[in-house]
Amino acid sequence: MDSLLTNLLSEQFFNPIWLSLKVAVVSSFIVIILGTIIGRLFSKKKFKGKAILETFIMLPMVLPPTVVGFFLIVIFGKNSIVGKVIEWVFDQSIMFTWYAAVTAAIVVAFPLMYQSSKSAFQGVDNDIEEAARLDGASERKVFLLVSIPLASKMLITGCILSFARALGEFGATLMFAGNIPGVTQTVPTAIYVAMDSGDMTLAWLWVISIVLISFLMLLFVRIREV
Repeated sequence: MDSLLTNLLSEQFFNPIWLSLKVAVVSSFIVIILGTIIGRLFSKKKFKGKAILETFIMLPMVLPPTVVGFFLIVIFGKNSIVGKVIEWVFDQSIMFTWYAAVTAAIVVAFPLMYQSSKSAFQGVDNDIEEAARLDGASERKVFLLVSIPLASKMLITGCILSFARALGEFGATLMFAGNIPGVTQTVPTAIYVAMDSGDMTLAWLWVISIVLISFLMLLFVRIREV
């Protein structure tokens, strides 16, 4: 019992949880904005190559996380053009920093927000939007004051699912951000290390924590759908 309490109150236990929440919040903020805007655009526009572009957007949902991590290293690694520019501007590589964890979370969570956003806006009655335009509303006002409120239920679902996906990201994060305690170690990677080292008490505490957070978020989604 004393050992359990000690683990619960230790920085070793709280640091991965805090970092996971921080990564999930920052990445979700970016994903929600981009996913909503791009989902809205793709729900209303038809253009050549749209199907191919959407396929690329959805790829992270079906690719193995290690493949996603591999591509992130190729694109943002020290030997890439993008990686060299980042290192020149910020005087450090993005790899093995918490920004790398955010980047990995954005890539894997974006498809969920995009798909929810696109479906949400496709369900909005075009006649209502057109009526707002006839009343003199600009496209921005139609989007903010008509489209988003009408699509809000599915948009909120997309936000929660994206946050949960970002919170649970493991493979790409491990490859791209590494597993540095206090720097890039998130709950999923911490669980992996705890299991590997035989520290089942910490592993169980982290598992229970992330299961509880994920359960509450999904429960909120299910309640809203009833």
